[in-house]
Amino acid sequence: MARAPLSDDLPEPDRAPGAPHPRETPVLFGQHRAEAAFLDAYNSGRLHHGWLLTGARGLGKATLAWRIARFLLATPEADGGLFAPPPPATLDIAPDHPVARRVAALSESRLFLLRRGPNEKGDALSREITVGEVRKLKSFFALSAADGGRRVAIIDAADELNISAANALLKLLEEPPEKVTMLLVAHQPARLLPTIRSRCRVLALAPLEPADLAQALAAAGAEGEDPQVLAELAGGSVGAALRVSALEGAELYARLLALMATLPRMDRARALALADGVAGKGNEARFELLLDLIDLFLARLARAGATGTLPPEAAPGEAALLARLAPDPRQARAWAELAQTLSLRVRRGRAVNLDPAALVLDMLLRIDAAAQGA
Repeated sequence: MARAPLSDDLPEPDRAPGAPHPRETPVLFGQHRAEAAFLDAYNSGRLHHGWLLTGARGLGKATLAWRIARFLLATPEADGGLFAPPPPATLDIAPDHPVARRVAALSESRLFLLRRGPNEKGDALSREITVGEVRKLKSFFALSAADGGRRVAIIDAADELNISAANALLKLLEEPPEKVTMLLVAHQPARLLPTIRSRCRVLALAPLEPADLAQALAAAGAEGEDPQVLAELAGGSVGAALRVSALEGAELYARLLALMATLPRMDRARALALADGVAGKGNEARFELLLDLIDLFLARLARAGATGTLPPEAAPGEAALLARLAPDPRQARAWAELAQTLSLRVRRGRAVNLDPAALVLDMLLRIDAAAQGA
């Protein structure tokens, strides 16, 4: 039986903040290759029992998993007879189909959702998927399906399995029950056991192009911003784009670039204002976003210098700034090394609860020092 919704006091761990749940998203944009690969396997009779859906967060991995689940549970199994229907050309299932309605309500008896549950106290979500949750999946497989047909399990996200849970899931992948398909969503597949990866067929999702991203944002109810800018800032990820949009990330990145334009003699007053603007209670999300944007800026600097190719601008004047600060591969290496150093300092600063404004200011001053050294 599909897992029941969590307590109203707890968020769904597989739902991105500000976005509809993947099971409520019937259309998947920009991932035609991944869908076609699955359909080809299905139509050729080579349907693997384990599928690993990979790619950065927010590309649509979970949406694809739910589309596959609805398709498998709603599509009659071909009997190979003379009057068998033609092979399906799409994963689309009508929203008023009984399976689609049951899946949306988490009441489909042939579907199991494996995700993080409440912690031992029940007052927050667990940080990982525990072995107890995987044992429930094993019990689900031990039961006969209501009509003897297919059964589907969605594991979201597989890289949140703790070691005991991962080993328990591995046993299921090694000896899969008949007519079972397991869909593993993985943001960081390298964290999975190599033996789990080797027993799954991989469906790799690609970053969305601006046009597809714009369509996906419109479907999620977030319109009005430049899709090219969001595509650059969010790496082609719908989830990341929703976060950037909700937190006014485009404006924040433009402010960061305006500050970087003062290098190699950084405007200290502007730097302090930028750091103070993400500090204090209620600004935690913008603080995290600014850290990500600083890391993104350094990555774009390093890439531009290493390749000699400027990316589409994420803010006015960015191209000229990247060309000035990273004119050659040597300087690109320096920016890449600085990015690694700052990443370590951020982790250490968080470990000791360093004040957010002090942490951001420290990063900005080190960028200034690096620019002066160049």
